[in-house]
Amino acid sequence: MSQAVETTLFGPAGWQPSGRAGRWQLAAMPNLHSHAFQRAMAGLAERLANPEDSFWTWRELMYRFAGRLDPDSQYAIACQLYAEMLEAGYGTVCEFHYLHHAPDGRPYEDPAAMSRALIAAADDTGIRLTLLPVLYMSGGFDGRPLSERQRRFGHSLEAYLALLQSLRRLEHDRLKVGVALHSLRAVPEAPMRELLAALASEDLPIHIHVAEQIGEVQDCLAVRGARPVEWLLANAPVDARWTLVHATHLSRDEVRGIAASGATVAICPTTEANLGDGLFPLRDFLEADGWFGIGSDSHVSVSVVEELRWLEYGQRLAGRRRNVAALPGQPSTGELLYGRALAGGLRACGQPGGGDDRVTLLAEAPALAGARRHDLLDRYLFCGNRSLVDEVEVAGRRRVAGGRHLQGEAIAARYADTLRRLLAD
Repeated sequence: MSQAVETTLFGPAGWQPSGRAGRWQLAAMPNLHSHAFQRAMAGLAERLANPEDSFWTWRELMYRFAGRLDPDSQYAIACQLYAEMLEAGYGTVCEFHYLHHAPDGRPYEDPAAMSRALIAAADDTGIRLTLLPVLYMSGGFDGRPLSERQRRFGHSLEAYLALLQSLRRLEHDRLKVGVALHSLRAVPEAPMRELLAALASEDLPIHIHVAEQIGEVQDCLAVRGARPVEWLLANAPVDARWTLVHATHLSRDEVRGIAASGATVAICPTTEANLGDGLFPLRDFLEADGWFGIGSDSHVSVSVVEELRWLEYGQRLAGRRRNVAALPGQPSTGELLYGRALAGGLRACGQPGGGDDRVTLLAEAPALAGARRHDLLDRYLFCGNRSLVDEVEVAGRRRVAGGRHLQGEAIAARYADTLRRLLAD
């Protein structure tokens, strides 16, 4: 399955300078992995509280913070995040949504209240949303019950299918509803098989966290006798509908297996760095012609440029060489990264219209002075930290002008009030 950058780089409408001199347009990038509420806790977990600080200790803070949220705060945070995504040049977001119930674990009067808050935020900011309600059933590979702080994430399979059905009735041209399995440790084998059988005839995006942490790999080996991706490929109908989030710790056979399946990997470099997850084996995956996209996950950074730049820089640091992502016949690192992330992202979102969304770069940006087609994306991704985004159009409507979301001030004011209230104690 060839992914020639020339045919996929800027979406089905192609790309070219706009009618105004010196203006460059790109297809808007899909963001394949988001936990919107975590934007509000960015920067709050950067003090050493445990000599063995890791993803697992960070998760305890995340649980405490999540316990304070309700539909109104969910909406305010998501509006701020989605406005920032649009300003960064994202046009679509895949929201991996597991914060379903009240803090005590009881469903809201409307079981979809938290989902509706996310939908309203996407509608009001104008970003495309692929909403991925999460099935979360157990606290570990051994099938232990959900902990007290996990109970607001949980569903029975029957309740989850009912939620999914109710949300799919809300779909419109910028809203797609898909399916998320939180992880192999959180969805036991039997209900996973039952869910996939129930959805076998549906063309829905299916996303799952997998192989993010070494501890997860070790637990899966101990309980299921196989590595997480190895087990998933052998026991589920993984194909182009699937997106494997992180997939950081892979054997060579798993790399080849994902590529052969047609699944997309959602790589989240800034979050994976922040949590100390590890580095995805990018070069091996590219050589296997695998599909990938990028996500901002916990939103310690909301930047297309930073995700793609650090996807490459991590590989350079590990291999002590430059231009790791460039391939024979595709010598531009920037073009390959942007083009492959765009192509994989459009597949994984299930929103073909996203390929027509446009980002216009600043005409007067010194970083792009004299830019030409063959070096534009190298300069865009590797030429500094000042945003070069001027305008963003989604579904034919302008959402960002002069680098700012059109409702940015009001959104930011509501977010600031919400955050002060959440952090007051």
